[in-house]
Amino acid sequence: MSHQIIRVGIIGLGRSGRDIHGQSLSRLSQQFHIAAVADSIPERRLLAEKEYGCKAYASWQEMVENEQLGLVVNASPSHQHVPISLALLAMGMHVLCEKPLAGSVEEVDLLIEASERFGKQLAVFHQARYMPAYVRIREIIESGVLGRIVHIHFTSGVFARRWDWQTLKRNNGGTLLNTGSHIVDQALQLFGTELMPDITCIMDQANSFGDAEDFVKILMRGGGRPAVDLEVSSCNVFPGPMFAIQGTNGGLQGSNERLEWKYFKPDEAPAQHLITQPLVDRKGMPSYCRETLIWHTENWKLDLPEGKSESEEMTEQLYAMLYRSLVHGDELAIKPQQVRQQLALIEECRRQNPHIY
Repeated sequence: MSHQIIRVGIIGLGRSGRDIHGQSLSRLSQQFHIAAVADSIPERRLLAEKEYGCKAYASWQEMVENEQLGLVVNASPSHQHVPISLALLAMGMHVLCEKPLAGSVEEVDLLIEASERFGKQLAVFHQARYMPAYVRIREIIESGVLGRIVHIHFTSGVFARRWDWQTLKRNNGGTLLNTGSHIVDQALQLFGTELMPDITCIMDQANSFGDAEDFVKILMRGGGRPAVDLEVSSCNVFPGPMFAIQGTNGGLQGSNERLEWKYFKPDEAPAQHLITQPLVDRKGMPSYCRETLIWHTENWKLDLPEGKSESEEMTEQLYAMLYRSLVHGDELAIKPQQVRQQLALIEECRRQNPHIY
């Protein structure tokens, strides 16, 4: 059986369409071939023709009408994701849509219904699911060495002012739908996607020049799950660890480049039992609970092939997953139904912050 190469069309050649999808797909020539691109800016079309040796069109409609494509990457501006993806699915196209997939639960439901009705895949570009540090964190949690997880803290903090189109609500801008959607996606996988968490959310519009939020603090809890604390900030001059996890047997902290975790093994710990009377030492004097635990410390460091960035690794892993789904029928690892849960959470965040939404 011959090896199948999927012909891809890319809609939009901006920061995502060209710098992420175009550059990554050009390296994955054994699975994908950039057959065509669509962008309204002539200079971008000329550059794509030179870089990828593909056809370039001024509109996505013209591209789809004139090309035989096995996949269309929707990297159009965020507020165009839903109408374009709906049209592509109706035209019989498999779609990989950039995040944010949509701006509301209602829109996600429309996309899911269209995907099912027309029998075409709708994949979502949540490549941070494949962040090497996050993958390692999931392995550590699942190993059980940290015990029962009590608290998870994820943060993405910088000090940065923005004045571009992604700071506007009408463009599906704002921190939660953009940077925050990656962290929300990661957190929901650890919390458990079969249960909608109770949330408390604080939003602010601090350093951006648009009308959307650029500071978000979310606390997720419920159902006997760990408390999950998320923060995405544009006004954090002193960001702490990206990840901090507390468990009954130990904890973890670190960044996308380095992790450290420390734990004790219960079978190596002194046997203890509850004492209901005040504690005293050997001399009969008041005492505190004291014991000596044997601590085990482990470390992880990002280690990629020379010349490969973390972003490239995450993108290639997502495209490998998508290829297996399209060619071999494997189940999508990142489903629009999971994104629906994100949007339900985001809608509740907005409801709790009427001064912004």
